[in-house]
Amino acid sequence: MKSSPKPSRAIALLILGTALMGLAGCGRQEVAQEPVRSVKLLTVGTGSLDSAMDYAGEVRARIESRLGFRVPGKLIARTVEVGDRVRAGQLLAEIDPQDYKLAVQAAQATVVAAQSQRDVALADYKRFEALKDRQFISSAELERREASLKAAESALAQAQSQLSVQSNQASYARLLATTSGVITGIEAESGQVVSAGQPIVRLAHDGPRDAVISVPEQALGAFKPGLVLQATLQATGQSLKGQVREVGASADPLTRTFVIKLALNGAPALGSTVNVTAPKVTSPAAQVIKLPTTALFQQGQATTVWLLDEASMTVKPQPVQVQTVDGQEVVIAAGLSVGQRVVATGVHVLSPGQKVSVYSPAVKPAQ
Repeated sequence: MKSSPKPSRAIALLILGTALMGLAGCGRQEVAQEPVRSVKLLTVGTGSLDSAMDYAGEVRARIESRLGFRVPGKLIARTVEVGDRVRAGQLLAEIDPQDYKLAVQAAQATVVAAQSQRDVALADYKRFEALKDRQFISSAELERREASLKAAESALAQAQSQLSVQSNQASYARLLATTSGVITGIEAESGQVVSAGQPIVRLAHDGPRDAVISVPEQALGAFKPGLVLQATLQATGQSLKGQVREVGASADPLTRTFVIKLALNGAPALGSTVNVTAPKVTSPAAQVIKLPTTALFQQGQATTVWLLDEASMTVKPQPVQVQTVDGQEVVIAAGLSVGQRVVATGVHVLSPGQKVSVYSPAVKPAQ
């Protein structure tokens, strides 16, 4: 007699049900909520801007020339390098003079031909002048010979002038130093075809030296022509007097700073770093928005701060535009308005829409 398979089927169904209940229990696990972070806040306001007192600059020559050839050609030689000291009249570079030498030879041949024509015309005029004295020819014939002589003399003068021009062109194939100084830059190499007037070398003239610094717009009012300031060479610590002789009339399009040139009373090495001490400028009338550097962070290519939404007590990122740095603070040019509340510290641990609470320091109980 065969046994019934029903108990085995019941056991299998029981095991399957138990497994499904276990899986259902695992799927009902709760997701951990993001913690509410305590943050320090500050309210955006305006304040006066105090410019820095020290500016780093560079020592440059009062006069710096970019020297180039007066004629075009292929550069075949350059006899100086950056840092070389040169004297007035020294050869700096040379272009291929062959074409200019041929032009001189052609001009010389033209002068010889014009001179021969002038000599023939002069001989004819003298001969016809003698015939006129003997009344063998008319006055009109002598005048024609005189006109031919003047035309030949004019052609000779023109040929001689052309020869002088071609000789000058040939001499321009050699680039000479206009004065004594130091080579501060090279802008062309041998084998390069250069045009007339194209800079080949930069020459810093011997003589007075300037300290060149860049200052922000808000500090420009501290610098007036004739103002005497203290300058210190960074390498040696030597102290120099610098007198403001030139104040930039327009800002640099990239850095938005103004160039100030100070005439130094010494002759420090070109390119030396110099620190210029300027009077401190406070402008109460120029109110700006300033934030501590701890309130800013980088998000992609933008500088950003965290704004507090007081209704939901959450934070959101707000891109801002930084104008300049003032000590441990930055000046905000755009992106914020007075009265907004931003996170002052701990900005790198927050995320958009995160719940926050306002931090309040614990008060120590009285003894």
